[in-house]
Amino acid sequence: MATAGVGIDLLEVSRMERTLKRRPSLARRLFTDDERRYCEATGRPAEHYAARYAARQAVLKALGLRLGHGVGLQDVWVKQEENGRPQAVLSGLVAQTARERGVSEVALSLSYTRDVATAMALLVTEEVRPKPKDERDPQRELQASFRAARSVLDELDRIQGDVSSTLE
Repeated sequence: MATAGVGIDLLEVSRMERTLKRRPSLARRLFTDDERRYCEATGRPAEHYAARYAARQAVLKALGLRLGHGVGLQDVWVKQEENGRPQAVLSGLVAQTARERGVSEVALSLSYTRDVATAMALLVTEEVRPKPKDERDPQRELQASFRAARSVLDELDRIQGDVSSTLE
């Protein structure tokens, strides 16, 4: 079994715009209140809606799932972190599948032009998560060697004191 998955999806912005104009109620079914608030507060909501829909599809592809078959329309949605980074939020069968596969994070990237919105999802497990490098700290190493040398000198002083008192 793969330890991580990758999914990508793209959607024409004009297609999302036409769909939402024809069926405005679809936005309520497809997107969470938070997503709708975020998208509607932008200059071109259709671009942001399209990117979020592409994100859903990218996450599902990375997990090997698809809408329907127990996966609901809002089982994957995009939350905007305070720093602006998009974060995939999973629930239902999608969250269960991710847990079963050991997914600890879904790295998500959204991008769009006037014409196309795209999303890429990368499933991260602890096995494939980059580990911090063990960087050498010369100052800390020098301090440790001085402590070790001081310990040896203290021990020699103690031994010399014991020998001197025995000879007296």
